[in-house]
Amino acid sequence: MTGFCADEFDSVRAAFAEQVESGAELGASLCVTVDGEPVVDLWGGYADPEKTRPWASDTLVNTFSITKTMVALSVLLLVDRGELDVRQKVAHYWPEFAAYGKADIEVRHLLSHTSGVSGWEAPIVLADIYDTDAAADRLAAQQPWWVPGTASGYHAMNYGHLLGAVVKRVTGRPLGRFFAEELAQPLGADFHIGTAAEDLGRIATLEPPELPEFDQSLLPQDSVMFKTLFQPLLDFAECGTPAWQQAELGGMGGHGNARSIARLQSLVSNGGELSGRKFLSDKTIDLIFEQQSDGVDLAIMLPLRFGIGYGLPQPQTAPHVPDGRVCWWAGLGGAMVVNDLDHRVTFAYAMNRMAPGLIGSDRADGYLKATFDAVRGPA
Repeated sequence: MTGFCADEFDSVRAAFAEQVESGAELGASLCVTVDGEPVVDLWGGYADPEKTRPWASDTLVNTFSITKTMVALSVLLLVDRGELDVRQKVAHYWPEFAAYGKADIEVRHLLSHTSGVSGWEAPIVLADIYDTDAAADRLAAQQPWWVPGTASGYHAMNYGHLLGAVVKRVTGRPLGRFFAEELAQPLGADFHIGTAAEDLGRIATLEPPELPEFDQSLLPQDSVMFKTLFQPLLDFAECGTPAWQQAELGGMGGHGNARSIARLQSLVSNGGELSGRKFLSDKTIDLIFEQQSDGVDLAIMLPLRFGIGYGLPQPQTAPHVPDGRVCWWAGLGGAMVVNDLDHRVTFAYAMNRMAPGLIGSDRADGYLKATFDAVRGPA
């Protein structure tokens, strides 16, 4: 294990060291910022299952749905600049989206997974979504799967396609380029929505979770859950290919590490300001905490609360995400980011040994508990 840790977070270092040294982690990175500055920046283990490549300071890994928080930041940046309104109709910016009963869907519905458009109609295969423009066109030509605004249905794979289409129509730039030029590069953050060819060699190999045998035919084929999670079906082997790594998949294809996640997301916990530059106003950050839904999600069947662009604390689903003025999200396999605005803290974790389950892991919970015990005192 390498990196640094402030003394008051020594319990976090100890928790991470235990998991890395025991081999529970294959390879991982963990970062905590306070007031926008790192107080924990640790990494260790290996970037490949064969243990031939040590996890380095600049190792990248597919962070899956952590990428959604980067998309949300990109959209909020446009909101702050007055170029986008979360209560405006999506079709105002993207006229084709109005088709088949979607004229009244608002930008906030996309940001909060309540639009009714949580995936693609079949037939579709994974490679079809790499062409983000064509895949977005398909979404524009669909009917919503439930009444927009009435419930969340997690936009598992198409979140970036929907919001990326809006960003492109407002700015003229693809999502990955806008994010790089307006957020990642100015903040010196090594996070990529569409990883360049020269950076592919730094990407850690995923070790997929062990999952029980499951018969897809047991699920109702017309259910929101089936259509969202199985159209197309995620293939972990495909996630290790250059085609996946270079595609601008804002829903689940971002590559980074804990340091870059924490750097970017600390914009939220640090009041919208980093390195002497104000990116987001208090008014824009307040939007995140306007609750849009609270209930069992139609796509992943877990209790979730969504604000605008982020999850809000939900003790049943994420018991170690603290209450208060806190927003968070998780990546498939266990990656996690939490912004605690009450204490100006951001927590970020990314790894390559994936845990089963849709949200969090025992390892992530251990790091979260140690971090927020240090910040807030033991619960």
